[in-house]
Amino acid sequence: MGGSKCAWSSPTPVGSPSHVSELGLSVNWVKMAAVRILVVEDQDSIRRMIEALVQARGYEVMAASSGAKAIDIAMTSAPDLVLLDLMLPGQYDGFEVCRRLRSDPSTKKVPVLIITALDDEESRARATEAGATAYYTKPFSPIALLREIDVLRSKNP
Repeated sequence: MGGSKCAWSSPTPVGSPSHVSELGLSVNWVKMAAVRILVVEDQDSIRRMIEALVQARGYEVMAASSGAKAIDIAMTSAPDLVLLDLMLPGQYDGFEVCRRLRSDPSTKKVPVLIITALDDEESRARATEAGATAYYTKPFSPIALLREIDVLRSKNP
């Protein structure tokens, strides 16, 4: 076989302003600050799965496996959103974590999405009373969770 030569041109990098304009698209090139999500889950495998899910969407993740650690992180690192399990070990369960986040001026307006195995009316009512923004039961749909996060972020920029 004869050797055919292939000449590669150096294309405009995808995503560059000139490439985007060639496609007839416009993009706001202002760098956006990363959205910080606090994942509070005591089961390592579930916490890692949720972390990977939201990181893949481009969010910055902080994680805690207990209520006390979650409160500490929330008070010092200012999350934009909290994904919170209700059944946590130690001094504070998820209901108490949610109440404490709602009672502090610095975290009062941070959306809190409950992700729990508790699927009863009493738990839902307690979570609502504590100030939860949304309630998901395990197993949950990762797609539905990401949609909910996106909707909440658009309402709370």
